[in-house]
Formats: sequence, structure tokens, C-alpha cells
Amino acid sequence: MDDQLYPPYTNPGSEGYRQRILPLRQRMEVYNGWLRKRLETLLPRLMDECGIEMWLVVAREYNEDPVIMSLLPAPNLYARRRTILVFHRKPDKVDRLAVYRYGFGDFYEGVWDPAKEEQYECLARIIRERSPRNVGIDVSETWSFGDGLTHGEYTQLEDALGDLSGKLVSAETLCVRWLETRIPEELETYPTLVELTHAIVQEAFSSKLITPGVTTTDDLQWWMRQRMLDLGVEMWFPATVDLQGHGDSYDAKEKRILIRRGDLLHCDIGFYYLGLATDVQQNAYVLKPGETDAPQGLKDALTDANRLQDHHAGAMKTGRTGNEVLRLTLENSKRESINPSVYSHPIGVHGHAAGPPVGLWDQQEGVPGRGDHPLHPDTCYAVELNARRPVPEWGGQEVRMSLEQDAWWTGEERVNMAGREKRLHRVS
Repeated sequence: MDDQLYPPYTNPGSEGYRQRILPLRQRMEVYNGWLRKRLETLLPRLMDECGIEMWLVVAREYNEDPVIMSLLPAPNLYARRRTILVFHRKPDKVDRLAVYRYGFGDFYEGVWDPAKEEQYECLARIIRERSPRNVGIDVSETWSFGDGLTHGEYTQLEDALGDLSGKLVSAETLCVRWLETRIPEELETYPTLVELTHAIVQEAFSSKLITPGVTTTDDLQWWMRQRMLDLGVEMWFPATVDLQGHGDSYDAKEKRILIRRGDLLHCDIGFYYLGLATDVQQNAYVLKPGETDAPQGLKDALTDANRLQDHHAGAMKTGRTGNEVLRLTLENSKRESINPSVYSHPIGVHGHAAGPPVGLWDQQEGVPGRGDHPLHPDTCYAVELNARRPVPEWGGQEVRMSLEQDAWWTGEERVNMAGREKRLHRVS
């Protein structure tokens, strides 16, 4: 469950990854190669698994279905005007059709001539001619990822189909399974993205950038944000940095931002690249004069947080739901007198991605609906959690040690992509 499937690496700092960030044209080639393989090999299996014979994805420009951008080849950025994709499962393949004005090369067969019929008229004709057993549409009361069909588009679809509307079924599970499942090529590349995230953290949490008594947490988080932009990756949330120090309450409304010696620093950072997201939290200690390491109490808190991650890994099992993983993780941790909070989430096409959440920070009893989704092989998770512990060197003050590590669930074990933080970064 540690890092056995990926070899160890020496982090060269974020600049060492610059040449590994591809130019836009090469990114397109890689991304589209992945998309083609996903459409040809993954989608047929998932349509069979979910019992969907025909799947419709309908979206309008600037009001995109959460799924559609994962289905369009680069460099498309929007669903121009109205985009309708049709996937029809045949015995030996999935026909991919576009009821769309502009076309997508050979990714989708264009089937609409605007001079001859209206767009929804064309769609209704295709469905009548192909006569599928059912037609999956993106409507859901549980998943935002499966609820991308707007009310306006739904009413137009229903009007166009008439008596065929009885074939419409929810494709919510197919949406989630498509978004959460990674192919081997994506899994081979993903660790490099996580390594780069670690490299940015390592650089930020160093004396290269931090001068105690001068540098603020705001300085560091803006440096992280700018660094991602300069390296050519896109942040999916604003990177944050906060601190805890002797005499500071983590839960205080007004928090100190000036970094001092003896502070515990914490960051949260993630970006998008090649259609995949990262999300990492790590911690650093700012050494006092004469110190060579953090106080034992802070190191013990990090040990608790890592042990909590161990229990999280031990609770994961294919077919087990996110809520079951949460319950087992908390139960096993508390038996060891760890004070845990778990709020892990799937990661992939989105940052807070499709798949089973393992708790929310304010729902430690479980997440109804979404948390009842089972774990599947070849899915990825940001294992996000914290453990609280009193620190004797700080007069028994409670410290919250937060960790977040991106990991791959192989179906048999959880593999941490690019390792995890078992020792605090130290700032001299």
C-alpha cells in the first residue's frame, strides 16, 4: 500500500519539470490518443456494465454538461451552440455520432444536415431508425456529474421524441463510471503530475522562499499560484497556506499570517494537466535557533496522520462503498487513540471528482447517496484527512495535522502516487 509499483524518485525542484511540461500541440496529441483509446476500449465495457444501449450527451455553449468536455477531442474548449453526442452500443463496437454543425474529425461521425432538418428532428429520426432498448440521458438527483441535461434541453428532447420518450432512462451511473475510471496510459503518467505538485511544495517550504519574520502565508500561496501558471499548468483551486504556532488556535477566526520560527506550516495545492487533476496537502516546520528538527509532539502528530492514512488504505476494498471505508477507517483509528477526521474524495477529470467520497469534513457519519457508490479498480483518490493531537512542547496545545495524498486504487491495493509525507519539511 506504500509505493511499491512506482520507483522512488529524487525531487529536483519544480524547475526540473519544466521540460516535461509539453507544448500545447503535443499535449493535444497525447490527450486525444488517450481519448480515442477510452472511447474504443473503455466506453463499450462501461455501457454494458451499466445496461445502457444508447447514451445521449446534450449541451449548449457555456452551459456544458460536466461529462461532455471529457468526450470532446482537444483543442475544443466549449460545446459550440448546441452539441449532441450519440453513443449506440453495437455487438462489436460503439457507434459514435455527432448531431452537430461543425464536426469532430473522425472521433464522431457527423449525421446532421441543418439544411434538411432541425437538430432535434435529426436526433429523433436516428433514435427511431436504430430502435435501441433504452436511451440514457444525464439526469440525476444524486450526482452533479450525472445531471448535466438542462431542463430546457430535456423538454425539447421529450417533445421531439414523442412516444419514444418512454425509452429514456438515467445514465447517472454511466457518467460516474466513465469519469472515474482511468486507462493504463493515464495511470502511467499521473505520478509525474503528483511529483511536480510535491516539487512545488518542497520549493515553497524552504529557506529559498521563507524568511521568518518577513514572509507571510499569503506570500507563499501567491508564489504557488504564480508558479503553476509559469510552468504551464492550470490550478483548479487557489493554493492555500496557513500556520499553527505555540499559542495559536487552529480554529481562530482571525489567523496570523506572518511566519515565525517555531511555526507549523500547512499547504493545499492542486492543478490540471492533460485532463487530470492533482490535490496535495503537506506540512513544514520552521526551525528555531539551535534546532535541527521539529518538536517530538509535532512529529508524533504527523505519525498519527500517516497511521490514519494506513487505516484508510486497509479499509479500501473493491465493491466496498465510500461510507463503509469511512466507518472502518474511523473505527480502526480510534482503537489506536487517534483523533481522526476523514474527507477523502475521488480525483481525475475533476478535482472533487466522480466516484465515492469517503466522508466530508462536516459529515463524519457518512455521505448519503454518493457515499453509497462502491469502489472500482483503476480509480484515483485524494486521500484527505487530519489527526488532532496535543503537543507537550506547546503546553498541551492541540495541533491539527492535515495530509492529502493522491493515490490509485488498483482493485487490490492503494498505491500512493509519488509517495507521501512521512517527515515534516524543515525550514532553516
